[in-house]
Amino acid sequence: MRRIKIFDTTLRDGEQSPGVSLTVAEKLQIARQLSELGVDVLEAGFPLVSADDFEAVYKIAQEIRNTTVTAMARAKKKDIESAWEAISGAESPRIHIFLATSPIHMQYRLRKSPQEILEYAVEAVRLAKSKTGDVEFSAEDASRSDVDFLAQVFTRVIAAGATVINIPDTVGYATPEEFSAFIRTVMQKTVGIEKVDISVHCHNDLGLAVANSLAAIQVGANQIECTINGLGERAGTAALEELVMAIRTRKDHYGVETGIVTTEIARTSQMVSQLTGMMVQHNKAIVGKNAFTHDSGLHLDGINKERTTYEIMLPSSVGLAL
Repeated sequence: MRRIKIFDTTLRDGEQSPGVSLTVAEKLQIARQLSELGVDVLEAGFPLVSADDFEAVYKIAQEIRNTTVTAMARAKKKDIESAWEAISGAESPRIHIFLATSPIHMQYRLRKSPQEILEYAVEAVRLAKSKTGDVEFSAEDASRSDVDFLAQVFTRVIAAGATVINIPDTVGYATPEEFSAFIRTVMQKTVGIEKVDISVHCHNDLGLAVANSLAAIQVGANQIECTINGLGERAGTAALEELVMAIRTRKDHYGVETGIVTTEIARTSQMVSQLTGMMVQHNKAIVGKNAFTHDSGLHLDGINKERTTYEIMLPSSVGLAL
């Protein structure tokens, strides 16, 4: 069965949630729990942002083993140098470079031509590759990018040494059918795509982050970027617990698996909620207070006779004792 890698960005994108600010000690505490949870890749932060972020990434890289530790960097030399300095002590370090490729970002935010963006991307990946064998390249706002240009960028960065290419729905604009078709086309047009992992990073502005991520899996994506409790910029990102339990519960449909220790999900969710101060809504899937609670007499009667009448998962499968 095909295995999907879980890339957790709670400590980077999740901390960018409005109102969230974690100390170095708190980040280390969460990182240790994410390791217990079994994430494949742990994005520890964005080292150039602040001295505290650098320290947190550095300490996580020194301590956490048995998982890839990655740091984010813009396609700039100073970012890449800072990221490498922070994660060079990791057992399995990765530099994660991002650069926008959509017309709206290139024109209004970056004020660069497509040719300039292409050159920056290649130069950045080459520099990162000179430091570590594992380099991820993210095309920011990929879902609103021209598919031919995006494929050209990916072809070039793969040739330059990228080992993972990430296709983000940065502003949560895509729909599942559209996103899966887009990814399929990018894969068909990108030379060397078979040599790398294909990742997606979906935001939840329209409430479709998990659906878009699952759609991507069905057309070949093998790494999903997500956060605990769906934390992240604006409306958040794809929720790890929802993705993992959808894959597990509907293994008959998706035909894939993850390495997540699902009995650690509730513990991880509660820790992140407590340390970030971001409370989980009661009707939140998987980890909400009401997720395994029944009030209707009809439902209670069914549960008492046979749990599967109204429960498709056991509370114990995510670490709850009810």
